[in-house]
Amino acid sequence: MTMDETELVVASRASAADGVLLLTLRHPLGEPLPAWEPGAHVDLVLRPDLERQYSLCGDPADRQAWRIAVLREPDGRGGSAYLHERTAVGDKLRVRGPRNHFRLEPSPRYRFIAGGIGITPILPMLAAAEAAGAQWTLLYGGRTRGSMAFLTELGRYGDRVTLAPQDETGPLDLAAVLDGVPDGTLVYCCGPGPLLDAVQERCPPGILRVERFTPKERRHADGDGAFDVVLARSGRTVTVAPGVSVLDAVRAAGAEVLWSCTEGTCGTCETDVLQGTPDHRDSVLTDEERAAGETMLICVSRCRGKRLVLDL
Repeated sequence: MTMDETELVVASRASAADGVLLLTLRHPLGEPLPAWEPGAHVDLVLRPDLERQYSLCGDPADRQAWRIAVLREPDGRGGSAYLHERTAVGDKLRVRGPRNHFRLEPSPRYRFIAGGIGITPILPMLAAAEAAGAQWTLLYGGRTRGSMAFLTELGRYGDRVTLAPQDETGPLDLAAVLDGVPDGTLVYCCGPGPLLDAVQERCPPGILRVERFTPKERRHADGDGAFDVVLARSGRTVTVAPGVSVLDAVRAAGAEVLWSCTEGTCGTCETDVLQGTPDHRDSVLTDEERAAGETMLICVSRCRGKRLVLDL
């Protein structure tokens, strides 16, 4: 295990909804778990070739337990099937994190939008917004009511939560939530890519915060040229060839860097940029963070030029 990993035990298994497995993880010796804030996720290292990210959806004040919800995805890449079929109470799982690229920023007003399993990072945000005295509403959609997790927990918020099972209400009414949003409102959205794209089209600049479970479609990489990456801590220069990621190039050169998804969605490989201009191709950084150019996701992003200096 790396210094960033710990081994936790599966303390309980339950069904959160049709096809959604709820797991509670604890330290095997009862030690407190690392602190986290709403929006955080952890990496589960299920096998050397199988790592997946899951949002923490419990109570950040509870340092004894972490809770994750896992949607069974028949056409997925194996992570959900592994957890649904091969984990039992008492099993140990290797866990990295927590990490957070979806933090709840202070605001007097919020509009939360969740689609399907996208409710998981939103759930602790609602409690935090409530505790802060903010005004907020949640629009939560799913295929059917039975497929939507945490409905009992959400019931305590009354009419601030609008449930929209597609088989009962049709597509989400985004206009009702997003048209005429008052100044000072932040919009938080998590769910399938088409939902995030639709919300982004309706939101004024600067107010939307999203988390993607799958990467945005990236432009075709034909014509990408080679460039040099300077590893500032060693002074070594590594050439990144066309078709090779910065992550693969620097790892081949012996640089120690954490990584997980290789798709630009989890944020694990975010690296400080000391010189040069990144060509951002991730699904994590905000427009403001991209414009600043101070960090980059080296698993997918490249260089707008011939040279980058990274804090590696």
